Amino acid sequence: MAMSLTRRKSLVTLGLLAPAGLWLFICLVLPFIAIVVFAFGERAPEGGYQAAFTLTQFANLGSRAAAFVNTLMLAPLGAAACLLIAYPVAYYLAIKVHPNRRLLLVSLVVVPFWTSLLVRTYAWMYLLGARGIPALLAYAGIEDVRLINTPGAVLLGIVYGYLPLMIMPIYVSLEKLDRRLLEASADLGANPVSTFFKVTLPLSLPGVMTATSLVTILLLGEYLIPQLLGGGKVFFIGNALVDLFLQSRNWPFGSAIAVTLVVVVVLVLLVAMRIAWRISGVRQVDLV
Repeated sequence: MAMSLTRRKSLVTLGLLAPAGLWLFICLVLPFIAIVVFAFGERAPEGGYQAAFTLTQFANLGSRAAAFVNTLMLAPLGAAACLLIAYPVAYYLAIKVHPNRRLLLVSLVVVPFWTSLLVRTYAWMYLLGARGIPALLAYAGIEDVRLINTPGAVLLGIVYGYLPLMIMPIYVSLEKLDRRLLEASADLGANPVSTFFKVTLPLSLPGVMTATSLVTILLLGEYLIPQLLGGGKVFFIGNALVDLFLQSRNWPFGSAIAVTLVVVVVLVLLVAMRIAWRISGVRQVDLV
């Protein structure tokens, strides 16, 4: 009887998970398998894919070294900048703000998502262009300042575009924090700084890692911001993939770059999450 009940629960669970699992398999796993197959092929004479088994595409990755360097430097740097700004904002919203005002302020955080990222990036193109902030600086006597088409412009666009995505998971993690732990820490003589580093921060690390992982993954495939604010001079891997797949039609080389990027992302995230969980575990043991 118990075995039958267990089997029935397993079948129900399988039935509930099957639609989502099938959707992920069709939309995620199968396309990635196709990309892996393409990566070991050759470019057809007329462009596209030609069946083969060669490592030539991976051997040529060095020709796109600039795109890899820009992506692997600016994407983590942008995520770190977002985190440094997002954590205090999320902490203020979740811990310091009165619950009656919290919903309004959280709504203001997500207001930028009501407008297309393309429109917001175009606005920054104007502000950073010759008729924007540089014109104001020239009026103040500071001339020949170039802001657009620089790594700094791309980094600014990254922070502006992805900051709300960094704030929300951290806010959710902090909002669920048991306030009694903070009160207990204060009752035991801990000052606010010690309470933050020994209680609040460790318990919010899952939200921090979720937000950082989400933003970093999206940034590693970013195309629009480098294209508009970098002006083709700050090239990301996303820009290289668009060029290889849509313009030069070198699908095998583009697939090799995409597969390499996925491997790098997975390795970095595994290491980062392992470090974060270890730190969180040590801190929670210290609390006990």
